[in-house]
Amino acid sequence: MRQTSFRRALAAASLTAVAALTLGACSGSSAPSDTTGGGEGELEKVNIGISQLLQHPALDAATEGFKQAFIDAGYVEGETVEFDLQNANGEQATAVSIAQGFASSDADLVLAVATPAAQAAAQAIVDKPVLFTAVTDAVTADLVDSNAKPGGNVTGTSDAVPSDALQSQFELLKELAPDAAKVGIVYSSGEVNSEVQVEAAEKVAAGLDLEIVTKTVTTASDIPQATDALGDVDAIYVPTDNLVVGGISSLVQVAEEKQIPVIGAESGTVEGGAIATLGIDYVALGRQTGEMALRILQKGEDPAEMPVEFATELAYVVNPGAAERMGVEIPQEILDQAETVGE
Repeated sequence: MRQTSFRRALAAASLTAVAALTLGACSGSSAPSDTTGGGEGELEKVNIGISQLLQHPALDAATEGFKQAFIDAGYVEGETVEFDLQNANGEQATAVSIAQGFASSDADLVLAVATPAAQAAAQAIVDKPVLFTAVTDAVTADLVDSNAKPGGNVTGTSDAVPSDALQSQFELLKELAPDAAKVGIVYSSGEVNSEVQVEAAEKVAAGLDLEIVTKTVTTASDIPQATDALGDVDAIYVPTDNLVVGGISSLVQVAEEKQIPVIGAESGTVEGGAIATLGIDYVALGRQTGEMALRILQKGEDPAEMPVEFATELAYVVNPGAAERMGVEIPQEILDQAETVGE
């Protein structure tokens, strides 16, 4: 059983194309001015506005991956590319203000990191390209008409965990907590992406004879109480919820006190104290978004015709120190296969 489970996990980790709609975007009908400096190989300077909902490892990684795509393409920050990075500190009103500022700025393109930031940008910015990343369901969030054909000036990359990978995450959970029957999830009631993930988790858990117990929060200060209120759960699963991941240390503290293993949906959560994940690589996702931006800026591709792309790389990560603090022994075969972080 264990070997079969982890063959599934490793297969998911090596995904190169997760959805039929993700790659091969269509070209736009009209191109902007040549970005190669009149054919002499010189890059014209571009200004990029970045609205990040808040600071936490996953969103920081996505932003850095996006910027790295420009550097890899030959841009030099401060010379041929300017990044105006602004952080909303988790406040929707601030995200709206940032978006409005970018709408009237000289930005050639705007990146929105996380669903609430993307929703604010999509509403405020109508005459320049907007890309999003770290958004789970762009259709449900009213960012695009469809994943295949966004239909407006907004497109980007989704951090939705592929169904096979989500299955493997819960199989990993059962490897680490073999007797688990109830799995707790704490998530933000104000995040559409979290509601989508919880529904998907409930479907996968049902197939593994696991019961999902949920508690919602509205602020980071609610996380410890909500975690404690999960009751006698046997494990905790943390989706890519911006509010909860931003306050992961308080969830982990309760879990350690109660000796409840925590599994994350992405590697930043594991770095923050969860035991393990087979999840989204946000640096790679951000770089993928940056490559979309380059196609828009350099080749004139039209966001309306560029399909929403999904993650093509997953990370398999464990935190042995966190496991010890939660009273869990990680099987050697997992340690042999996964990247190790933490103490």
